[in-house]
Amino acid sequence: MIRRRRIREEDLLLIRGLINAEGHRGRSHISNRLCELWDWRQANGRFRQIACRDLLRQLDRKGLVKLPPLLHGARRVGYQNVLTTVELLDRVPLAGSLALLRNEIQVSLVQGVEQARWFKGLVGAYHYLGYQQAQGAQVKSLAKYRDRPVACLSFGPAAFRVAARDQFIGWGPQQRQARLPWVVNNDRFLILPWVDVPHLASFVLSRCLRRLRSDWQQIYQQDLALAETFIPKDRFTGRCYAAANWTCIGESRGRGRNDRFHQEALPIKTIWVYALRPEFRPVLCRPV
Repeated sequence: MIRRRRIREEDLLLIRGLINAEGHRGRSHISNRLCELWDWRQANGRFRQIACRDLLRQLDRKGLVKLPPLLHGARRVGYQNVLTTVELLDRVPLAGSLALLRNEIQVSLVQGVEQARWFKGLVGAYHYLGYQQAQGAQVKSLAKYRDRPVACLSFGPAAFRVAARDQFIGWGPQQRQARLPWVVNNDRFLILPWVDVPHLASFVLSRCLRRLRSDWQQIYQQDLALAETFIPKDRFTGRCYAAANWTCIGESRGRGRNDRFHQEALPIKTIWVYALRPEFRPVLCRPV
């Protein structure tokens, strides 16, 4: 099973034949053609080209297929995105009561090149994890006070397997495999360092959650039922998530969010979830 797709012998024969016939046109061409032949699409109807390229690379590493040489040089090992410096950013301290500021705080989707540049620059410069190129579906939001950025949030694909979460939902392996796209992960949350407004974090988080389902459906034509996040236990308490009505359901085992082979040793994290609809369990546990 790779990228939630079971690869059979006939699939390998198809891929090998495609490489032999059209491999001279490059790996991207092969992945695009394979998406067409499989009719492998996202919920929004677009072909799963990124997932397909990753699937082909994994098959190549396993020795099951032999991909053609790269037509263009790949990014070197350890490459990181070059983050544009956010010019002319107003870093004057913003402090005060949320009650006095809240009516002028707006939370909106990041849309267009200019807003994406701001988001990327802010998270890259000020979030302790930095900015990471999205893999798969992602919704990014920017909170502003009078056109001044104050917070950045993003939601992306859920972790493949989390014991505490899966037990909380009541999932078996087949249900998790089928219904994982209904769960979304809050992978970045940043309050800018010169902003000191008590309760702002839970306020912005709640604002985002109110519109998350509709935003996700608008972009990906996929509904959601549950949000999750992982908070380093040695760094944060999760107080703002608790104030925004998230529930802490346990702790991680010190593995990466997609580490299926027990190869990563990471800090222990508390696991938090938020029900995006009251009937999330019947939705997520629907028989396959």
